[in-house]
Amino acid sequence: MAALAAGLLAPLPVLADLVSTVASVKRSIVAVGTFLPTRSPQFRFLGTGFVVGDGNQVATNVHVLASGSEQRSPNERIVVVLPGVGRVSVRAVEREVRDMEHDLAVMWIAGPALPPLVLSDSNSTPDGLEIALTGFPLGATLGVIPATHKGIISASVPAGLPLNSSAQLDSSTIHRLAAGARFDVLQLDVVSYPGNSGSPVYDTATGEVVGVLNMVLVNGIRQNAVINPSRISYAIPVSHLKALLAR
Repeated sequence: MAALAAGLLAPLPVLADLVSTVASVKRSIVAVGTFLPTRSPQFRFLGTGFVVGDGNQVATNVHVLASGSEQRSPNERIVVVLPGVGRVSVRAVEREVRDMEHDLAVMWIAGPALPPLVLSDSNSTPDGLEIALTGFPLGATLGVIPATHKGIISASVPAGLPLNSSAQLDSSTIHRLAAGARFDVLQLDVVSYPGNSGSPVYDTATGEVVGVLNMVLVNGIRQNAVINPSRISYAIPVSHLKALLAR
C-alpha cells in the first residue's frame, strides 16, 4: 500500500512548453544548398536539414540534394549553412548516404559537432498528436532564418497515394511505384511551403522527431502553395531515418 500511495503522490513528468521546445530545436536546423565561390550569391538554397547522430550528421530528403543537379557546375558543391544574424557559417559535406525508396539522406559535415535532435523511440505515431515543424519556408526568399509551424498528425496513409493526373508524378513517386514499395507516411494538418522539405516533424511536448517532411500537397499551380496553402503535407516516419543511420 505504501508503494501504491507513493506512486499516486509522485509528481507527473513536466512537459516542455512549445516556446522552450522550439528554442531547443532551432539550434539543430540548417539550410542545405550548393556553394560556388565564383557565383553571386555564392550559396544557393535547396531545402532544410537537421542535425542528428553524433552532431556531425545532417538529415534531409534525397529530392532536396537532387534538386537542379542537371544544371550544376562541376565545381559546385553541396554544403550546409548554419543560420545566424549577419555572416552565415558554411560547413562542407564530406560524404553522404541515400535511401532512395524513402526519400531520405544523411550527410556527414566538417567542423565541430552541433546539437543533434532526439529521434523518437516510438514505433507508431498516434493520430491527433500535436506536432510542429521547423525549417525554411520559401527558402532564401525569407532569409536563412528558421520558422516554425504547428499542427497535428491527421493519419498514416500508404506512400503510393492516388494521383489525379500523370502530371503529378515526380521521380520519387515513379521510383516507389515501379519498385512496388509499400510503406506508410504521416499525413499532417499543418501549413508548410516549398523550402520546408527536409524539416523535422516533432512532438511539441518533447521535441522528439517523429518524421521528416517530404511533400506538400499543392492545389493547382505551384504558386498556390504560397498564396493558398492546402494544410496537407506528408512526412516520412522517423523509423526509416533511424534505419538509415544504423547502416
